[in-house]
Amino acid sequence: MTRPRLTCLMAGSLDGRLHPSRWTESPDGSAADWTGAYEAIHDRYAADGWIVGRVTMAEMAKGEPHPPSPSGAPPRPFHVARDHGPYAIALDRAGRLHFTAADIHGDHVVVLLGPDITDSHLAELVGVGVSYIVCEGRGGGLDLAAALDILGERFGARHLLLEGGGGTNGSFLAAGLVEQFDLVLAPALDGGDSRAIVEAGETGLKGKIRLQLIGVDPLAHGALHLRYAVTAAQDAV
Repeated sequence: MTRPRLTCLMAGSLDGRLHPSRWTESPDGSAADWTGAYEAIHDRYAADGWIVGRVTMAEMAKGEPHPPSPSGAPPRPFHVARDHGPYAIALDRAGRLHFTAADIHGDHVVVLLGPDITDSHLAELVGVGVSYIVCEGRGGGLDLAAALDILGERFGARHLLLEGGGGTNGSFLAAGLVEQFDLVLAPALDGGDSRAIVEAGETGLKGKIRLQLIGVDPLAHGALHLRYAVTAAQDAV
């Protein structure tokens, strides 16, 4: 088994919110400065790809549903259209995302889908040149561990960045699949009810994981880069 290492990399306000457009201002810098610092860290990691949820990917995937070309039943449980990164990986259990191309900013698209996905949607992805993994369900979600194993074994991924939204981060953290949590902490507040950096449902993450500080790096414009090792909580071992 060659499961890729997973680092959760996020930028957030002091109250743990992830939408820079809602953050307060600072004399030390702007939201553009802080997101720029985040993007520089993303690039510095030079990972094999990044993972986001459906809502985040929908901002980049601008396609519309379109009938696939008839070519027989599409392959299951996965289709590898390109076997080298970098990858743009999206969770899309119900197959709501549609693509006009197989790449996003040069990164090859891989979609993680639920077990009840239709052949017609898979054929649509094949026709565009998008790769996919059909995941077995687990508690109404996806078997994320099995998906990571396929990304390692069949796509050659060794290090992936988990980059939101909050529910996607929470799912991977709750499954014990994240090894490191990095946060670019901006000198700003949201103060509203917008989405949090991590959301793990009513049960939360207490008793599932624990964090250990491994580094703090001051950044320009009043921001900090916090790095934590993530391990299973004692009562979860």
